[in-house]
Amino acid sequence: MTDFGTPPAEWPRPPACLPHARLDEPPQGARVAVAGLVLVRQRPGTAKGVIFITLEDETGICNVIVWRSLYERYRRAVIAGRCLRVTGRLQREGAVVHVVADVIEDISWMLDDLLRPDAAPQEADPATAVHLPARAADQP
Repeated sequence: MTDFGTPPAEWPRPPACLPHARLDEPPQGARVAVAGLVLVRQRPGTAKGVIFITLEDETGICNVIVWRSLYERYRRAVIAGRCLRVTGRLQREGAVVHVVADVIEDISWMLDDLLRPDAAPQEADPATAVHLPARAADQP
């Protein structure tokens, strides 16, 4: 098991989903939530049951690692989900960033709501919203 260390206290905790373009910002081992459309599911024969999922949001892609034991718990979402929300630990190896999944949620129903012309956009509950720290590039 990898020692992820303790992320800094100021780093936000889920439920806020981090845009994929900002995955370079959290510290190694930070608990993050990401969401996106499922582009690819891979289960290589040499990976001993590990599944690799590639998610895409409007800012880029995210690589997700799903261990065999977690796959058994979230099998339906992993196999059938068109859009997933994944909470897990950030892992870096050089320039490659992965999210090692802890929780996988099928949020495909949100895609169906996009097709309804009468669907009003859902607003986040301010009581439970988590605000991400501003990027240095966004500062004046």
